[in-house]
Amino acid sequence: MSGTRLPRDLHPVAWWVWALGLCAAATFTTNPFVLLMLVGAAATVVSLRRSDQPWGRSFRLYVGLGLVIVVIRLAFWVVFGGWTGGHVLLDLPTVPLPDWVAGVTLLGPLYAEALLFALYDGLRLATIVICVGAANSLANPKRLLRSVPPALYEIGTALVVAVSVLPQLADSARRVRAAQALRAGDTHRVRRLRRFLVPVLEDALERSLALAAGMDTRGYGRSGDSTPAQRRTTGALMLVGLGGICVGTYAVLDTTAPRVLALPMLALGVGAAAAGLVSAGRRVGRSRYRPDPWQWPEAAVAASGVLVGALGWWISRHQVAIAYPDLDAVPQVSAVALLMVVLALVGPLASPAPRLVAA
Repeated sequence: MSGTRLPRDLHPVAWWVWALGLCAAATFTTNPFVLLMLVGAAATVVSLRRSDQPWGRSFRLYVGLGLVIVVIRLAFWVVFGGWTGGHVLLDLPTVPLPDWVAGVTLLGPLYAEALLFALYDGLRLATIVICVGAANSLANPKRLLRSVPPALYEIGTALVVAVSVLPQLADSARRVRAAQALRAGDTHRVRRLRRFLVPVLEDALERSLALAAGMDTRGYGRSGDSTPAQRRTTGALMLVGLGGICVGTYAVLDTTAPRVLALPMLALGVGAAAAGLVSAGRRVGRSRYRPDPWQWPEAAVAASGVLVGALGWWISRHQVAIAYPDLDAVPQVSAVALLMVVLALVGPLASPAPRLVAA
C-alpha cells in the first residue's frame, strides 16, 4: 500500500496555499451563492480532514466570527445609513448631528439595496475569515514553523504564537467548561461569564507563550558566527530589495511613472530581497528531525487552491454579472463558478486521512 495513502498529516504549507486560493477567489466576487459555496467547501474539507489535535477544533470559532462580521456590517449600515435611492423597507427618523460632522447621518430611511450591499460585502469578509480558519484547523502550526526560512525565525516565532492562540483558546474553553460543570458555582450570568473567560484567556496565552519559550530554550534560530563583511552584504541586499519593491509597487500603481521603474524594478527588488534572505539564513543554525515530505497529495491540494484563485480572477474579468451581481436582481451562478467549487473539494478530498493521536 502506497505511503501517500496511509493516514498522515499533510504538509502545512499545502493547506495554507489551498486556503489562500479560496480567500483570493472570495475577494474577486460579491455573489452570495458563490461565497456560500466556498464556505461549504471549506467546512466539508475541515470536517473530513481535520485531526483530533487542539487546533482542529477551532473552526467553529471562525464560523462564529464570520457571523459576527456579517451582523456588525448590517448594523453599521442601519445606524449610519449613507444610501440614497431604492426601495424603502423602513422609514426611520433621522438623528440630527452637529455641523462639525457634516456628511454623516444617523438612521434615516432603510433601503433594501443598502442592506443587500452590506450583506454581500460582509459575507465576502466572513468567507475570507472562515477560509483562514480552515487552514488554521487543518495545518499543524508547529510543523508550519519548521517550514519558515531560517532568516525569518524571529518572525516565525511570533507568527506561531499568534496562529496558535485561537486553537488553544478553543481547547482551553472546552476544558474549562468541563471542569466548571463538575463543581458548583455562582449561577449569576455576569459572574459565571467572568469565571469562564478569565481562566480560558489565561490558559490559552500561557500555553502559546510556553511554546515560544520552549523553542527558544531548545536553541531554535540560534545564529552562528559571521564576519562584518557578511553582515554588511546582507544588510545591503535587504535595503536594495526593500527599496526596489517600494519603487516598483509605486510605479505599477501609478500609470504616469516610467515603465522601466515598474515591473523591472519590482523584479530587481524581489530578487535582492530573496538573496538577502538566503544570505541571512546561512548564519542561522537549525536542524530538522523527520523533515516533512512533499508528495503528490500536497501538490494536489496546493494546485487546487491555485486553480480556485485563478478561476475566481477569471470570473471577475470575463463574467462580471456573475462575480458582482446587481442589487435589484437575483444572483446567478455559472458553470465556471461551479467548477471552481468542485476544484476546491477535489484536491483536499484526494489527500490521505489525517493521523489520529488515539491510533
